Amino acid sequence: MTVAHPIACTVVVATPRRPAPASAPAGRDRGIDLVRAGCVVVVVLLHALMAGVVLEDTGPVFLNAADGAAWFAPLTWVVQIMPVFFVIGGFAGSLGLGALRARGGDGTGFVAGRVQRLLLPAALVVAVVGAALAALSVAGVDPEIVAVAGFRFAQPLWFLGAFLLCQALLPALHRAHRSAPVATLGALAASAVLVDVARATLGIDAIGFLNLAFVWLTLQQIGFFLADGRIDALPQRVRWGSAVGAAGVLAALVSTNVYSPDLFENLNPPTAALLLLGVAQTAVLSLARGALGRVSARRRVAAFSDFVNARSMTIYLWHMPVVLSLAGGLALAGMHFGMVLPSPSTPQWWLTRPLWWAGVVVGTALIAVAVSAVERRRLPRVTSSPQRAARAALSGIVAVVLLLAGGTTVMTALIGTGLLLLALSQARRPRRSRALAWVE
Repeated sequence: MTVAHPIACTVVVATPRRPAPASAPAGRDRGIDLVRAGCVVVVVLLHALMAGVVLEDTGPVFLNAADGAAWFAPLTWVVQIMPVFFVIGGFAGSLGLGALRARGGDGTGFVAGRVQRLLLPAALVVAVVGAALAALSVAGVDPEIVAVAGFRFAQPLWFLGAFLLCQALLPALHRAHRSAPVATLGALAASAVLVDVARATLGIDAIGFLNLAFVWLTLQQIGFFLADGRIDALPQRVRWGSAVGAAGVLAALVSTNVYSPDLFENLNPPTAALLLLGVAQTAVLSLARGALGRVSARRRVAAFSDFVNARSMTIYLWHMPVVLSLAGGLALAGMHFGMVLPSPSTPQWWLTRPLWWAGVVVGTALIAVAVSAVERRRLPRVTSSPQRAARAALSGIVAVVLLLAGGTTVMTALIGTGLLLLALSQARRPRRSRALAWVE
């Protein structure tokens, strides 16, 4: 790009000018936004990598390409980004709650607003997937394939339920952070460790699901320290020591079989291994914030970050339907046109992954653009009733639990959509009746 500068009244010289760095929106941190956008993309690419389809004599088989693969466990040490994602959620939530209070709002408004932002795109995708499953059943598709599609769609929804729970409790835990920051963090972390101990001692895996609260709430709480600037204020040697120390302890626990070397096995249910990983990731994030700020200010990087963050929930919720649709298309191509579908982890399969990733990314981006109006629309005024906000969050969480525990079927999708719409109605400010408005 060039601009003309007048020199000595008559001479014009074209001189290059670098594009001005993109400015961050008020109350936002461009570097943190870039990390969050990167995390969303990692999730999309990882789930796409795990999606496998092969043709057998009985027909197409949809499988998890990572099952039994030697390459997956080492990869999880790089791509397990959920701990830092929840830390960023605490960081952004702390700043967002502070900004809301500065405008005269409160914790109730924060929770109701989060319900709206999270569950409006969720209601749409669950309704569409339910309709798609019904259409597949009517078309005579093998019921087992329909069930697998519903199961695969629902798997990533755990994040929606856990994140909604954390955000619903954020105002209360933020108050605790302001009055007793270390004690609150310590109590949550200790609870997570005790859950792991009880699960291992008693041999009851179901106990571990308590850490769907304690692990993610602890990581969210770490995000408050990052938002306060307390982590960045630590000397670099302390932060480096924290990163190396946490990673070292995690490696030692893995080597002694306390935790699985596959960090995704430590996700369902969550274990305290993710706390150690989150400490290491947060320390590195703090050390890199200066460089992240410089990189994120570049125009193209900022455009990427803005695109993803403005549609983050839409991308997260829709990428699995895109993956499943493309996998189904490959299966049909293999059955009717003789397309060869390489087995997962073979050299031929790896050679096709870039093209597969490109298809998933483009398809998800197109869907995100097409339905972005849902996530970016102007939302109704939120309720001022703590009871309504609590019911809204609870209805949303129950909907996700239903879809996960009961499997996503036509019926559970219908009930889940109803619960999500109920949550949205509870989150908004009730409309006054015309008669009441006339009297007032």
